[in-house]
Amino acid sequence: MMYQITPVDLAVAFIPVLITLVIIFYWAKSVKSALIALFRMLIQLMLIGYALNFIFNANSQWLILLVLIFMLVMASWISLNALPVDKRHLFFYSISAILCGGGLNLVFITQGVLHIDPWYQPQIIIPIAGMIFSNSMNAVSLAGERLFSELEHKIDYLDARNTAFQASMIPIINSLLAVGLVSLPGMMTGQILAGTEPVIAARYQIIVMCMIFSSAGISAALFLHLIRNQAKKMAG
Repeated sequence: MMYQITPVDLAVAFIPVLITLVIIFYWAKSVKSALIALFRMLIQLMLIGYALNFIFNANSQWLILLVLIFMLVMASWISLNALPVDKRHLFFYSISAILCGGGLNLVFITQGVLHIDPWYQPQIIIPIAGMIFSNSMNAVSLAGERLFSELEHKIDYLDARNTAFQASMIPIINSLLAVGLVSLPGMMTGQILAGTEPVIAARYQIIVMCMIFSSAGISAALFLHLIRNQAKKMAG
């Protein structure tokens, strides 16, 4: 059974946040970026809560498809933030990489593993798509940033590509190593809190770890392959 979180409970959760903000103020001298990030987090999550209520109740395949496209586009655009080039030049490659790497896994997991029927059940496909696209986004971002960083130091393209790919996989590989030992990931924790047997929750988490590992790896590799000509021109 899930615990009901009241506004007072939410306020209590922000007490450690205030302590952290004080530390940032004295050590980093500016809390502006942290305050903006916290404010955006609060507003965005509250808004998405209401939006998801509407989407779940609408139960429309076209609305779900539109939400998935929006998530894909935003993930592809955000993934280019750290790159020292104009986003518009690489956006097509980013969206192609995340669509192939993330979209392939989304279809495979929802239809081949979970057998969702109908395919557009929003309570299932939207959270899974969020996990897949966000991990693909992070992998593409890390791969691109590291590739251009290596090339700036006149590293051979193939060596730079390999280094960039390895760097993009570090977070997810660390997650694989730590899961069950250091952390209980969000999906497993949520299911346990909801009353699911831990063994069943563990099976779901295994599926999640497999899909984020493969979506990150495929998306990063494909992105590095697609931008090879642009990267070589910069290196030259």
